[in-house]
Amino acid sequence: MLSWIDGGPAAAVNLQNRGLAYGDGLFETIAVRAGRPSLLDGHLARLALGCQRLAIDADLARVGEEILAFSSQLGDGVAKLILTRGDSQRGYAPVAGAMARRILQGSPLPSYPAEHAELGVQLFACQTRLAEQPLLAGLKHLNRLEQVLARAEWQGSELAEGLMRDGQGRVIEGVYSNLFLVREGVLHTADLSRCGVAGVMRGALLEQAQVLGIALQVRDIAFDELALADEVFVCNSVYGVWPVRGIPALKLNWSPGPLTRKLQAVARTLLDT
Repeated sequence: MLSWIDGGPAAAVNLQNRGLAYGDGLFETIAVRAGRPSLLDGHLARLALGCQRLAIDADLARVGEEILAFSSQLGDGVAKLILTRGDSQRGYAPVAGAMARRILQGSPLPSYPAEHAELGVQLFACQTRLAEQPLLAGLKHLNRLEQVLARAEWQGSELAEGLMRDGQGRVIEGVYSNLFLVREGVLHTADLSRCGVAGVMRGALLEQAQVLGIALQVRDIAFDELALADEVFVCNSVYGVWPVRGIPALKLNWSPGPLTRKLQAVARTLLDT
């Protein structure tokens, strides 16, 4: 597996790294095709927001250059960037002037069944709830224990993704994706100001929806609203858009609709350019 640390080939980190000790850092998962990282500007923008919120001093221009160089060596695959606050001695207090660590790992593009994109996927209704923390909401920080616990709730490949809610039962996202509803031609997705990850593909689709004149609402979505949706789909920056065809445990079913197909084509173009 191709791996770099701080701009050069390496395969180990210091045991005093704060990412390892405290999850003190951020990460980005970037699709790479023909040596080109997809949606790089969006990933760097989210990373910059995360560094600002967490007060991590990082040279993001250098990070961008390293992602480009790393991607050219990777060819086709997924580049995972982990950015930590750096190394420190025992204790929560950050060390003044600590150098942020940049870790890049390459892996093959995942091979998903074609049916996921063509016919749609089924979701598992997770019991694990997302805790509210506005300071971390939207960020892709290193603490993913809620997602780990949620993904452990189901086995097998029949259910491709899980539905996650917050403590009040509001619909938020998938375990590794963002979720959209379509009702009467209006696109809806959850407000992520309290919890959840503001996905790069989610952001790109919201921008494109405005360009295309698609009515959209970013708001709180009650769990009961799922039954009223005409279309449902999930998205992320690796596979693009998957229609959702059902949540078996809730006896909910949908068919891939016209707006889902339109945005699926948009996502495919975004990932290929």
